[in-house]
Amino acid sequence: MTAAGALIPTWIDGALVPFDKIGAHLAGHRHKAVSVFVLDGPRVLLQRRALGKYHTPGLWANSCCTHPRWGETAEDCARRRLREELGIEAAGLRHAGTVEYRAEVGGGMTEHEVVEIFTFAGSADMPLSPDPAEVMETGWMSLSDLRDAIRKMPERFTPWLRIYLAEHGEMIFSG
Repeated sequence: MTAAGALIPTWIDGALVPFDKIGAHLAGHRHKAVSVFVLDGPRVLLQRRALGKYHTPGLWANSCCTHPRWGETAEDCARRRLREELGIEAAGLRHAGTVEYRAEVGGGMTEHEVVEIFTFAGSADMPLSPDPAEVMETGWMSLSDLRDAIRKMPERFTPWLRIYLAEHGEMIFSG
């Protein structure tokens, strides 16, 4: 299913309903999302979003992030997108917590997300097979180096990654 036709769980007038993903972003509707951080000790796997992405192209983000399909569990979604985006088969996901944020992402779009965050214990030598339509580059970075890079060049990183590190780092990286 194309991004424009994807139906994601979205709150409209207090009810959770299936809603077009692009439409939810254009209207700034609150919706469900999933983010995964693949960790190797103090290092995290980052991905640079493909230039063809409909928002925040070319920016560095956490290992994987997406929206669950209508009727899909957050954990199933996290596994699916790790496999689709990076070629990672993740049997041992850890649910780190739930966060909510709102951020402008360009093109008149707003991410207003209720995010289930998962971590996965990986290794820097694990095989990756990034989908070039989703990911243009990957790299491992220590948490301290990532914080420093975001402080020096925030424009190179997605708004949600900056928010996660500034407001939820302890929850994500302490497990």
